[in-house]
Amino acid sequence: MMSWQEIWHTEFLWNSVGNWSLALVAFLVTFTVLPLLKGFISSRRKKWAQAQRELPLAIEVAAMLVDRTSKLFLFTIAVAFACTFLSFPTRIENVVRIAIVLTFWFQVGLWGMSAVRFAINRRAHRGSLDPTLASSIDIIVFVSGLTIWTMAFLLALDNLGIEIKPLLAGLGIGGIAVALAVQSVLGDLLASMSIALDKPFTVGDSIQVDDVNGTVEHIGVKSTRVRSISGEQVIMSNADILKSRVRNNGRMRERRSAFTLNIVYNTPLEKLRAVPRIVKEIVLAQPRTRFDRCHFLTYGEWALRFEVVYFVTVADFGVYADTQQTINLAIFERFEQMGIEFAFPSRPFDPALQPPSTPLGSEAARPIDSQS
Repeated sequence: MMSWQEIWHTEFLWNSVGNWSLALVAFLVTFTVLPLLKGFISSRRKKWAQAQRELPLAIEVAAMLVDRTSKLFLFTIAVAFACTFLSFPTRIENVVRIAIVLTFWFQVGLWGMSAVRFAINRRAHRGSLDPTLASSIDIIVFVSGLTIWTMAFLLALDNLGIEIKPLLAGLGIGGIAVALAVQSVLGDLLASMSIALDKPFTVGDSIQVDDVNGTVEHIGVKSTRVRSISGEQVIMSNADILKSRVRNNGRMRERRSAFTLNIVYNTPLEKLRAVPRIVKEIVLAQPRTRFDRCHFLTYGEWALRFEVVYFVTVADFGVYADTQQTINLAIFERFEQMGIEFAFPSRPFDPALQPPSTPLGSEAARPIDSQS
């Protein structure tokens, strides 16, 4: 019968039973302690969030990264620690090393994505990020993820001993070819990034782009969807939007109204002098208005022209339309009371536009004699 010492030194799969035992203990301890530590930190982080406790940025970031650590990465750490007590043939060691390196950089990619989302959520929580830019946030996360995972993949290849300089050169040439092939798509992607960062408009804003007037419903990676005032959804390329002049009515603070009053030439002087005062009284009598001016500016071909300018102090078009209608009716009523007449263009006599006429007694006016 073999003694414990003999069993301990017995060779099994290139290692003694004793080394396998130490490796197993190291794996079990590591894979038990690390998940327990992660669970403890995660529970504390949830309690801090529920209590709305303000923590130093370094502690908050560290707790977030621990919470985002995958079980696969913890398992890999335990395996790597256990392998320090063992020795394998070169082929098996290479397989284990490749698995550890790939798992490590996969976890680094997860940490990078978590850091990006953490930064965005932190800015949104502090109110420095517009909450209506959900689609723009998706664009930022997409571009950040593409960059992070590409860097993690290249670094993993470099750690495995693969020469990445030729790969980078090939990616550069291939990237140029792809960029030329999908030039319009990349232009829209960069335009969407510009919209996300510069914020010329956000979801819910009322905008006018060329002949399209409506409300922004979605800002995507390639296009922006606008619900037009006539009801249909208009899908416009992001690059085309940035090339156009965009009127953002959603950020309008007030509306300016300018119109002309045309008065007949034979109006007495005292009535003409009273027009600016009358118009000012009518405008100021309306709520949410600010009077600017009313002047007798020009002698027109067929009227004396007064220009009126005032502001409605709210951006709502319905309020503006109701106010303009009330002012128009009030001006019409006051002018009618004072005997001030509105002028309208009169067309001069044009014989070419008159219907043909035949003088009485002419040959053409005589009835046709059926007997002749």
